[in-house]
Amino acid sequence: MALVQACHLSKRYSDRVALHDLSFEAHPGRVTGFLGPNGAGKSTAMRLMLGLDRGAGHTLFEGQPYHRLQHPARRVGALLDARACHPWRSALNHLRMIARGSGIEPSRAEEVLDLVGLGAHINVRPRGFSLGMSQRLGLAAALLGEPDTLVLDEPANGMDPQGMIWLRHLLADYAARGNTVLVSSHLLAEMQTLADDVVVIGRGRLLAQSPLPEFMSSYGLQTVQVRTDDPHRLTEALTRQGATVRTDDTGAMTVTGRTSREVAQVAARTDCLVMELHTATVNLEEAFLRASASDTDYNAKDLV
Repeated sequence: MALVQACHLSKRYSDRVALHDLSFEAHPGRVTGFLGPNGAGKSTAMRLMLGLDRGAGHTLFEGQPYHRLQHPARRVGALLDARACHPWRSALNHLRMIARGSGIEPSRAEEVLDLVGLGAHINVRPRGFSLGMSQRLGLAAALLGEPDTLVLDEPANGMDPQGMIWLRHLLADYAARGNTVLVSSHLLAEMQTLADDVVVIGRGRLLAQSPLPEFMSSYGLQTVQVRTDDPHRLTEALTRQGATVRTDDTGAMTVTGRTSREVAQVAARTDCLVMELHTATVNLEEAFLRASASDTDYNAKDLV
């Protein structure tokens, strides 16, 4: 098991700051979602963590920087670029080459190709692979040494729905065995079902780090959905209690600032018959947009 600690990561490109004093942790036994708008610095941070780029700060994998790990392929598996392989070498030979260079038994190559669903394509050259298949090959390379840490940059890109479900189960099971999984993704609906913790960055700075439920609670405003026989009277009563109420064309009311129990109590005191009452919570996408609203570099104008 390996605790991953990114400490004060900073990176500048000419006059642009890509990362500014970024620190966060990823814990064993948990999937940590690494989230941020386009250009936030996620890929840059992962490259710095693995010593693939120059910058300030350092990252510790169970107390050791990557370059000091003995048998690093057996400690940290990484997927940063799905197309990073020789296009004319077969999938099997590509992995055998990595295995030999990492002190891993070459027979492990066939095992991981079967694990990622490429067992029928071991002699196929990756130049003919789709993006989804290339992602699977990259995952196979990351898993070769059975590492206790995975660092994955957008591994779901190019995956079909079945592939995304498979990836979700693979990473969840891997973390459940006590391993550490750090995965970046812009597919927030998928991340909501996968991540245990989230690290959110914007413009190279840390915006939030917490367990997923806590993040959604902090940035997601709960609302109460209610239907009653007298929306006008209930709205007036709730407004006097400090709630905010919106009513749509069908008479359905959305109440913020009060719990469902408090709404029910107000309805009872005002003799309003309640036909429907439930609490709704925003999803990860809405919470993420609220957390990163002021830290997005690409804000397109609405169509008019």
